[in-house]
Amino acid sequence: MKRRLLNCWWLLSLLWWSAGAPAAHAQRRFALADIGRLVNVGDPQLSPDGRQILIVVSRPNLATNRNEAEVVLVDVATGRQRVLVAGRPTVKQPRWSPTGDRVAFLARTGAGKNAHTQLFVLTLASGEVRQLTTAVENVQLYSWRPDGQALAYSAADAPTNAAEVARGNDSFEVGNGSATLTAPPAPDHIWLVNASGDAPARRLTNGPLSLPDDSSAPFAWAPDGRTLVCVLRLSAQTGDQETRVYTLDVATGAARELPGSPHRVDLPAYSPDGRWISYQTPREAPYFESLEFDVVPAAGGPVRHLSRSLDRNLQRALWSPDSKSLLVGGNDAATVAIWQLGLDGKSHRLNLGAVSPNGSYWVEMAVGRRNALALTANEPGRPAELYYLASPAASPRRLTDFNHETAALALGRMEAVEWTSDNLRPDGILTYPPDFDPARKYPLVLMMHGGPSNASRLAFYGLGQAVAARGYVVFQPNYRGSDNRGYAFQRAIREDAGAGPGRDVLSGIAMLEKRGWVDTSRIALSGASYGGFMTAWLMGESRRWRCAVAASAVVDLLDSYNLSDNNVANAGHYGPSPWLSAENLERYRAQSPLSRAGRWHTPTLILHNVHDFRVPIANAYKFYHALQDNGVPVRFVAFPIAAHVPGDPVRSAEWNRLWVDWLDRYLAPDGAAAPAFSR
Repeated sequence: MKRRLLNCWWLLSLLWWSAGAPAAHAQRRFALADIGRLVNVGDPQLSPDGRQILIVVSRPNLATNRNEAEVVLVDVATGRQRVLVAGRPTVKQPRWSPTGDRVAFLARTGAGKNAHTQLFVLTLASGEVRQLTTAVENVQLYSWRPDGQALAYSAADAPTNAAEVARGNDSFEVGNGSATLTAPPAPDHIWLVNASGDAPARRLTNGPLSLPDDSSAPFAWAPDGRTLVCVLRLSAQTGDQETRVYTLDVATGAARELPGSPHRVDLPAYSPDGRWISYQTPREAPYFESLEFDVVPAAGGPVRHLSRSLDRNLQRALWSPDSKSLLVGGNDAATVAIWQLGLDGKSHRLNLGAVSPNGSYWVEMAVGRRNALALTANEPGRPAELYYLASPAASPRRLTDFNHETAALALGRMEAVEWTSDNLRPDGILTYPPDFDPARKYPLVLMMHGGPSNASRLAFYGLGQAVAARGYVVFQPNYRGSDNRGYAFQRAIREDAGAGPGRDVLSGIAMLEKRGWVDTSRIALSGASYGGFMTAWLMGESRRWRCAVAASAVVDLLDSYNLSDNNVANAGHYGPSPWLSAENLERYRAQSPLSRAGRWHTPTLILHNVHDFRVPIANAYKFYHALQDNGVPVRFVAFPIAAHVPGDPVRSAEWNRLWVDWLDRYLAPDGAAAPAFSR
């Protein structure tokens, strides 16, 4: 649920505002084309001596339709930069060797069916690059052994029916996997390879148990290099999300389940002194929400629910060098926060000011010597850059300026707002047009986040800025189910996927209407994934909406349960299996926007990927025919790719253009020429 979503960087937010800025009318406004000029900065890694930071810098190239990435070395003291790796397809995950003299990274080699991601090591002194692996499937993740002489990595086995496919029989047995599968999912296993590359890799795990395919860090070394801690699923099927924590003897391959291991767990890590193991687990399995970090003695003992007092959905934890605390991060009100969390349970929220770390499901940070911290983050006035904190008590210092061109543009001011709904306290983010005048009337465009365990923040959002630049106020509501206001708020969505969050959104609109600047005849709905679900749900609440854009939208929860990659695990959101009773079936039906199709009257643009593993395209076809058969204006555009949202520059740009063109068509003032819906 993490790695696949981390690639959606082009949806990050955008804002620049300062008292000393030139008047908005003297500057060009942010445009859709500017999204394609944004530089993505991510995956910071502090060197062992704390003096340098590795980052991945990615630029979209419309001409080649590639996101072209480089590994860049940044000096902490001076900010000087040096490109270490460039010109390699899909280069990612740079990691320092423990001695700091080498850098490992992943990159794709080969072409066509023979193209696979492999593991490489760069020697800094000589510039020599060695390929360490020849894995038959992509290398997914890796980690240096603490002595720097070997690396553990993960890769899937070849499909279990490979021999039959070679004979022309490509049939396979189906389990709790995505309906988009064309072969049986193979387990992800851990391998060990020498850093010198002078010996074949050795497999460490075998059998049907599998590393989770969606984890960002499913294994980690013990400080002595003799043991790995890992999380394993009972099968490679993505819907079988029950996992356990194991310790793995590297010499023998023997795996031992950690006593008292939760049944849904991720991100295991040893403390630097080897005494503790930390891991991420939901507060109340099998539900997804309120992820927290527990610690347990590595030698065995009682579990400490270390982060529970923070009451936040935490996405990342890193041990301090002295093993006395964890740095944890997650959504908190209108930002992403980081806390220093001691083993005694005491916590301290870092003062990041306006800096909001990147990442919705993975906080982009690294810890170095003396608790120094590297972040890739943005400010309410600046796209993603690299920041450095000398200690948790220090203020962030920006080290890069890759997106300096945005400072010359007129961007919309952002504001966090709150309101009351059903004794809850939802919040949201407003983005105003650059020349906003509260005495005038403005169309209101809702842009609703996915998840639902996620939140909109005071953060750089290119598409939101492009919409606001066209004279619309953008409203991003954080309804119940969002993960920025604690456990009770997040769990309030259970078995109430639409009605409760819908009331929160309507209450938020009513609050804004009292401000006097909302043109109540020109309100549009839009959102992707669960945001598309909310769009479809609200279309059944009222006929007042001028238009809607629903991207990757869930409209039938039965499809989510039966066909998505999460499939049966969705019972954690919507209720027990719909096939166990008539009552359960009705519960799924009643929570589905499709049950309200007879009330849909809003002109709608549907955007969907043909091989969407998360939201099967059957949802889009049902949505389309329900609107078309009822005489509602509808346009359905499909992208023939296997992704939840587009990741390449060309399709991303087209997705955004279609979105904004549809809004312009219906929100243009009376008598104004609406843009053509053209390719």
